[in-house]
Formats: sequence, C-alpha cells, structure tokens
Amino acid sequence: MSGSLQISIEGRTARITLDRPQTHNAFDDELIDELTTELDKLARDASLRALVLTGAGASFSAGANANWMKRMAAASEAENRADSERLATLMRTLNFFPKPTVARVNGAAMGGGVGLVACCDIAIAADTAKFALSEVKLGLVPAVISPYVIAAIGARQARRLFVSAEVIDAHEALRIDLVHRVVATDKLDAAIARELDLLAKGAPNAQRKAKQLALRMAGATPEHAAQVDTNNAALIARLRVGAEGQAGLSAFLDKQTPPWLKQE
Repeated sequence: MSGSLQISIEGRTARITLDRPQTHNAFDDELIDELTTELDKLARDASLRALVLTGAGASFSAGANANWMKRMAAASEAENRADSERLATLMRTLNFFPKPTVARVNGAAMGGGVGLVACCDIAIAADTAKFALSEVKLGLVPAVISPYVIAAIGARQARRLFVSAEVIDAHEALRIDLVHRVVATDKLDAAIARELDLLAKGAPNAQRKAKQLALRMAGATPEHAAQVDTNNAALIARLRVGAEGQAGLSAFLDKQTPPWLKQE
C-alpha cells in the first residue's frame, strides 16, 4: 500500500484503489506520481491479466485537489507546464497499459477523474455516479485529458461538455459512450466480476495485440500521444497563469463569484 493508493492482487487481476476518501480521491502531484509508478510496475508483471481502477468511499475521483490547485495558481508557467506534463504522463500510461483495464466507477468522477474513466478499456458505473468537465467555470480547459475523452465520446459530445461544464448522470454517460454499463451500486462488484471472467477467457498476447490494434486504427500511438500531451500541457500552463485563469482559480479557492458572472 502506498500513501494515496491501495494495491491488491486477486488471482491474476490487480486492483488499484484511489484511497483519499476524505477529499473524494482528488488528484495532487503525490497521487499522480504514485499512480504512474504503480501502473509502470504492474505493466511489467507478466503474471497479471487485468487491472481494475476504482475509488475508496463515495467518489471515484473529484479531479484536482484544492490545495494542489492553490499551489499551482501561485506557480510559474514553467512549473505549471511541468506539473501538467506529469498528469499527461499518467493518462498516457493508463491509456496504453498493456493489459485490459476496467474502471469501477463507484461514484462521482469529475475533471481528471473523467480522464481516468476514458483511458480505461471498459468502464462500468454505479447508477448513482455523476460526471462533469467543469474546467471552464475556473477559466481553464480540460486540456490534458481531452484526447482520451474525445476518443471515448466523440468530438461533438466533447464540445458540448467542455463548454457547458454540465453535470451528467450515469445514464447520460452511458448514452454518450463514456461508460459501457450502468448498474445498481449493490450490483457493481458482480458486474466487474463478469467482465473479469470474460477477459480471463481471452489469450493474453492476443488481447494485448487487439488493444494495440484498436488504438492504432483510431490513430492513437504512444509517440503521437506524447507530442499531443506536450502541446496540451503548454496550453493549460498558459491558461493557469493568465488573467482569466487566475481570476477563476482565485474565485473558486476563496468561494467567491468569478468576474465573468459578476458582469451578467
């Protein structure tokens, strides 16, 4: 077990649980680094056949931690870019993980939490789960996670959610292909077990090649993703230190009204 994660191996399946229920499993630099390290380690374990990613407590992941956001709001553009590149590395590592991945969406997934869901091969959500990409409310954009979210739901739905920041429920997430199944909360573990049983019947090398095939046919390779991630990290860094981003982050952290609402 690490500071922010629970790691367990059940048979030939690894389970990573984001373990900060008191902050709704929100991200900071420590959690990002720990999760990236664990994914790298599990990717090299030839005995494993699948990975399940979930959250402890009531939420899957609430996105960015408020204290982390506060630090980044005061950081330089270069520091913000390096920070965003670490998050981009995490998303890329999960997206191209060499074994089948299953998101067990036990509750709310916001911002970067939506990115984690989109990076998994299979996503099953409890019917109480909520989803949102609320960055524009802070004067920001979901830059780092955008390639993975767009790959999951398509550009048209992404445009709607990116600009509206609408909170959607699990059934709407199912309709737009962000998740593959929605079940009652008390049926979630049974649904995950069913998926793992299906995965266990496939040949491991064929599954790895099949996953690579699907990604490649969609134009997604680790090399291309790395270049896109670099550009998107630069974009979010510029926005964080820009006037609108600074005003939005300050308003959020101070529980005030952002200036664009005051003008209405």
